[in-house]
Amino acid sequence: MKQYLLAVHAVEGAPAMSDEETQHMFRETDRINQEMVRTGTWVFGGGLLPPESSTVVRTGQGGTTMTDGPFAETREHLAGFWVIRCADLDEALAWAEQCSRACGPIEVRPFDELSQG
Repeated sequence: MKQYLLAVHAVEGAPAMSDEETQHMFRETDRINQEMVRTGTWVFGGGLLPPESSTVVRTGQGGTTMTDGPFAETREHLAGFWVIRCADLDEALAWAEQCSRACGPIEVRPFDELSQG
C-alpha cells in the first residue's frame, strides 16, 4: 500500500461560501472521513488556519530566523489535507474525486518510497 497526499487548495479573494454551502462541505467531509476510516484508507487529515497564521523558520550560516506569514506570497494556499493509504494511484484518484465534490479542487501527490514507513 502506498500513501498519498490529497491537498485542498483555497484561493484568496475567491467569493465566500454561504453558510449553507459551508455546512454542506463540513457534512460531506465528515462523511468521507468516516468512510476512509471504515475502509482502512485514513492515515491522517485536517484543515489548516489561514496562511497569515503561519511562521516560516529558516536556518543558515548566520543562525535561525523566524518570520510571520506564509512561505510564499501567493493567492493560492493549502487549506487542508488528507494522508491516505491506497493500493495504487487509481484508488487515490477515486477518493480525490469524492473529496473534490466536498471541497473543490484536490491535488493528489504520492509520497516517495523513502517516506513509506
